[in-house]
Amino acid sequence: MKLMRRVSLLGPAFVAAVAYVDPGNVAANITAGARYGFLLIWVLVLANAMAVVVQYHSAKLGIVTGQSLPALLGDTMPKFPRLLYWAQAEIVAAATDIAEVVGGAIALNLLFDLPLVWGAIITGFISLILLAVQGRGRQHVFERVVIGLLLIIAVGFLAGLFFDPPNPVDVASGLVPRFQGPDTVMLAASMLGATVMPHAIYLHSTLVVDRFGEKKHSKDELIHSTKIDVVGALILAGLVNIGLLVVAANSLFGVEGTDSIEGAHQAIVDNLGSGIGLIFAIGLLASGLASTSVGAYAGSEIMRGLLHINVPILVRRLVTLVPAIIIIALGANPTMSLVWSQVLLSVGIPFAVIPLFWATGSKKVMGKYAAGPKTNAMNIGISVIVIALNLALVVVGA
Repeated sequence: MKLMRRVSLLGPAFVAAVAYVDPGNVAANITAGARYGFLLIWVLVLANAMAVVVQYHSAKLGIVTGQSLPALLGDTMPKFPRLLYWAQAEIVAAATDIAEVVGGAIALNLLFDLPLVWGAIITGFISLILLAVQGRGRQHVFERVVIGLLLIIAVGFLAGLFFDPPNPVDVASGLVPRFQGPDTVMLAASMLGATVMPHAIYLHSTLVVDRFGEKKHSKDELIHSTKIDVVGALILAGLVNIGLLVVAANSLFGVEGTDSIEGAHQAIVDNLGSGIGLIFAIGLLASGLASTSVGAYAGSEIMRGLLHINVPILVRRLVTLVPAIIIIALGANPTMSLVWSQVLLSVGIPFAVIPLFWATGSKKVMGKYAAGPKTNAMNIGISVIVIALNLALVVVGA
């Protein structure tokens, strides 16, 4: 009975983890693997380890305070800084939407040869249905659907490893931290932005508040269950991300045309067979559908928490769908749109991570659950790494 009770408390981290395996990850990781082989595996390992810490603190903040991170900041920041903070968070949310809707559109194009614009519209419409379920208070149903899509994503993106296993020595060589020119720095920032997602940081605290806010569980019990939830969810997401890069490095390295998802899909079909190509495309579609629903959920909470404006989540979904459709309609390269959206997300990470670590280290905010000196030191180290990589990105871009 105790085990079943613990299992019943799992779920929020798996919903947040969808943000870590969205189509932006596909573009960034396949590009990195196809261009540079196993070189940047270490970036994903480091990013995923940081993601575990970050997501745990986000969930812990929600459990202890009963508030999401945006709501906490909305209650404590002066009006003008709060508006500026909201503006950058909205830009990050828009970049997230671009990646997720474009990814779903590409998947529908690969599966059914649909024009990208229609694929984007259909992706947005299906996400509306998923959000309608969540909006009616059926949190468990929403979680189960999203977790089901997460499992489809895992199968879709890892299937190639079983048909063309990589050399373990080659994979291990990618664990040595190094770069190989400015382009690898940009890709590393893109991979970081696709792994440690700002909107997932804002969202996780919301998920636990929505799930546990009115239920009688002890904070200690919820915090313990959250550790298991986060570690399990992020291990799965990390394996998917590393698997994507390894598939590209092992099966697509040096193959012409693999700098786009469409080209990578064709290369997968040519090298691993049409069956693996179909499974990959289905995984990409599940990724787009799940992540665009989760992204809209996060964006709604950002606005509600920081501006104290409760915009219906379905209305917000329609509004944020427009920029992605416009970009597709203008004929922008879909894969590069995904990669650069992830770079933009990487720039937004410090604005989410630093306030989160400040809040969880504050005894005024967290009371006896405030992070101790060792944890605070680790959190500062994570913040420094994130900011340093972003500064490197700015220098490379200049």
